[in-house]
Amino acid sequence: MGSSRSGGSSLSLKTGNKLRRKQMYIEDKKIANKARHEERHRRRREEAKNPELREERLAKNQPTSIDKKRVWDDVDDDSLGAQVDLAALKRRRMEQAEAAAAAEADAAMKDGEDDEEEKDDDADSMLDSDSEGEEEDEEEREERLQRKRAQRQPSIAPSTTSTNMDLTPDSLTQQFKHLFSDEPPPMPKILVTTSLNATIHKEAEELAAIFPNSTYIRRSGHRWGHKYSVREIAKFAKNRGYTALVVVHEDLKRPHQMSIVHLNSEDAAAGPTLTYSIRNYLPGKALLGHGNATNHYPELLLNNFKTPLGLLAAKSMNTLFPARPELQGRQVVTLHNQRDYIFFRRHRYVFREARPTEKNVVTAEGKEMEGMQGIRAGLQEIGPRMTMKLRRVDKGIGRAGSEGEDALKWEWKAKMEKKRTRFNL
Repeated sequence: MGSSRSGGSSLSLKTGNKLRRKQMYIEDKKIANKARHEERHRRRREEAKNPELREERLAKNQPTSIDKKRVWDDVDDDSLGAQVDLAALKRRRMEQAEAAAAAEADAAMKDGEDDEEEKDDDADSMLDSDSEGEEEDEEEREERLQRKRAQRQPSIAPSTTSTNMDLTPDSLTQQFKHLFSDEPPPMPKILVTTSLNATIHKEAEELAAIFPNSTYIRRSGHRWGHKYSVREIAKFAKNRGYTALVVVHEDLKRPHQMSIVHLNSEDAAAGPTLTYSIRNYLPGKALLGHGNATNHYPELLLNNFKTPLGLLAAKSMNTLFPARPELQGRQVVTLHNQRDYIFFRRHRYVFREARPTEKNVVTAEGKEMEGMQGIRAGLQEIGPRMTMKLRRVDKGIGRAGSEGEDALKWEWKAKMEKKRTRFNL
């Protein structure tokens, strides 16, 4: 048998014979698998008798991801570079305002009681009792309203929260008045072009097809032609009624960067300019089972933009698509933010009946979603597919066209990613 070895806790490591060690390892693995299966079946029988045990197990066994460990700045600041959750900040401000209002009401009530004590005792008792009853009714009504406001229904899918534009802070509205105006946005009209001497005309045309009412113009790089700058192109486009300018840059004959310049109205200066880097670009024809796009206005989904900078990026993308989608086209454009990477997808959907082998739709807690029994949504990706990341926000037309001390509103830097649980969007 050979000399025995004591290195390791498993029985298969306590012998020096290779064949015996292999046999013992197989036996240990069979025993462990048998014990695991028995434990699983025992737990299934207990949970079938008591469904609450399954709910407790699912609630306890939540995977710990980096998104759940996300760290926010604990400050009362809603400026552009602050990494704060605007929903939590608004909720905290509402609670502070309610607490201040309650304190003022208590102080006023105490003052009123002191004044009533100082009044003449000859006052009519019946009138006094009626007024006290009315005050009590008003207090009870206010308490009921406060309790009703405090009750918030949990989200069905908390992992993919939709962006709430109503949380836009006043500081962001003051900096970008034309982008966050109260007036309804105009119908988008977009001019798409490339950098000088570009060779990605097919990719640029495919990107231009994403935005409705867009026009693609090749940017000349001929040696005898006039090389128009981005500011000259923006002035040309603004005079002809365009609302935005999209410039696509290339690297190694692939889309590498995209700059979005908002042209605003005639009486306002152009800006801001948001610059994104593009990774993992995949054209629609390279997707397996891809569909063909139609001319219908798509629906727009903006997910997981929570900070002031995230709301700026979401609002910038929102202005590039018409506010009234054409539902008969069944096309949807999704911009999903996760760890500061914006995943761009374009699909066509169809509702169908569920097959007998398919399970019902469940929520994040594992419960069946009401009203969704027997319904399925089929998706067909149209493309293109890409991943974007916000790199810079300029006040005017790019870095060269911005003037003043606050010309550069925000810029990504490598030191921002030293801590993996802090994100900007």
